[in-house]
Amino acid sequence: MSEQPQYNRRRFLSAAAVTIAAGPLFMIGSADAKPNKIRPADGLSFKLSMNNSFGTIKQINAGVLNVGYAEAGSSNGPPVILLHGWPYDIYSFVDVTPLLVAKGYRVIVPYLRGFGTTRFLADETIRNGQPAAIALDIIALMDALKIEKAILAGFDWGARTADIIAALWPERCKALVAVSGYLIGSQAAGKIPLPPSVEFQWWYQFYFATERGEAGYGKYRHDFNKLIWRLASPKWNFDDAIFDRSAAAFDNPDHVAIVIHNYRWRQGLAQGESKYDHLEERLAKGPVITVPTITLEGDANGAPHPQPAAYASKFSGKYANRIISGGVGHNLPQEAPQAFADAIIEADGYSK
Repeated sequence: MSEQPQYNRRRFLSAAAVTIAAGPLFMIGSADAKPNKIRPADGLSFKLSMNNSFGTIKQINAGVLNVGYAEAGSSNGPPVILLHGWPYDIYSFVDVTPLLVAKGYRVIVPYLRGFGTTRFLADETIRNGQPAAIALDIIALMDALKIEKAILAGFDWGARTADIIAALWPERCKALVAVSGYLIGSQAAGKIPLPPSVEFQWWYQFYFATERGEAGYGKYRHDFNKLIWRLASPKWNFDDAIFDRSAAAFDNPDHVAIVIHNYRWRQGLAQGESKYDHLEERLAKGPVITVPTITLEGDANGAPHPQPAAYASKFSGKYANRIISGGVGHNLPQEAPQAFADAIIEADGYSK
């Protein structure tokens, strides 16, 4: 597209972009070591069901948002914040949460801006999906909940958000678990052409760059997102009930605007807010993450993702990488909840 999308004060009508989301069984790795392959028998045999539920969703004003979030466990337990991606929601962690609660953790699972019951406090606030804004949403949520420091864990947008917080505000992050590793990028990086086979994987990013793509996503978001689930996790046999439970989160009135802006911003096709420029400048330099970290990857991840060797040097603290085998796709916490929970517990141990 030759024209820059217009900047709309109430919402970016053009919006969103995709970049390039333990315990005793695990052996500690290092940045230079080959990733350990883990076959999480318990995780993969953990049946998908509708039995687990978050119950009542809480709401709290935080920054520019009224954030919807699930909370479980003792209020005095070590806090863990679990961050979902697109097109997913808090139910990616519905089976992870009780595993962590059983170990004494306080678990917070928020809907990101544009998802579920999270709403903007003011109509005039820009519907901005850029990564720095989403990361600051989580900092604001921590402040509102009076959480000084937490373990952060996520995948897709959630992993990127956790990476950003760990890089820019390490004093707020006790330990990090990130699916697909280091996902911090920049608009400049998003403009670099890639080999055709790689570009092909980003088909939806190019679709979202068009007016037709924005309209199509708004009209067909349910079917569109189910297709993404299938492509990103080709061996995950989820049923309609599992998908529809999460699909309700996409009915958020700001969902389309946030998603479209996120992906367009990454390609430099939509403006961000100038108040985040200093943060984006720091992120564009690829800051090293110093907090204890475990990165995870499913052996059947059908979504575009970097190889572990490409980002190992970005983690200077105690670090390990795990490949979760057995047909695990992009939505790793929901497909292999035991492995994801174990990684959080192990990473927490790194910080002690």
